[in-house]
Amino acid sequence: MSESRETPRNDVAETQAEPTPLRRKPVQQRSARRVEQMLDASAVLIDELGYDALTTTLIAKRAGVAVGSLYQFFPDKRAVVQALTQRNLERFVAAVNERLQQLSPEHWWNIVDSVLDIYLQMHREVPGFSKVHFGDVIDVRLLADDRDNNSVIADSLVEILRGHVDRPADELRFAIAIANETADALLKLAFRRDPNGDERIVAEAKHVVKGYLASKFGD
Repeated sequence: MSESRETPRNDVAETQAEPTPLRRKPVQQRSARRVEQMLDASAVLIDELGYDALTTTLIAKRAGVAVGSLYQFFPDKRAVVQALTQRNLERFVAAVNERLQQLSPEHWWNIVDSVLDIYLQMHREVPGFSKVHFGDVIDVRLLADDRDNNSVIADSLVEILRGHVDRPADELRFAIAIANETADALLKLAFRRDPNGDERIVAEAKHVVKGYLASKFGD
């Protein structure tokens, strides 16, 4: 995988998810802050109780708002968690983009390490992420109606990597989709074995993904 001849994109790549599932978009700063409080509250409650036990009443109470205020923006708890998941994807994409700009990676191995390390950090540190991930626990198409969640993630990564990787778009998209599915399966295994992620399996995930990409793009 060689450096692209194009100028790397310095803007944060747009995620491929659908717009946040709000009944109405908060216009005032106070309303936007209230919505963020609801998302934060739902994340903490998911860690404490799990998704099945989550209710809109509990979210509103933890966020310090009336349940009627929650319903002004969200029709149900699924919509709240969908918005939370999309926020997590946006943060993931922004973090990957920022890391790649800092590293100016000349080798795709650095890209693999960066992407997986950021995912691991979110899994360990971001409230609710370890239970919901990017939504498969709730719905394999939580992020978009027309694609599964992993396809949304892969498309988002392609948007970032096309400025760093000199490969045809279709070839890059196919390889990233396969690498993403492989990494996803192995990382799920790592966190089933150890709440913090079994380091041996994490290392093996990086090795397998790098080996696959080497077979596609060379060393």
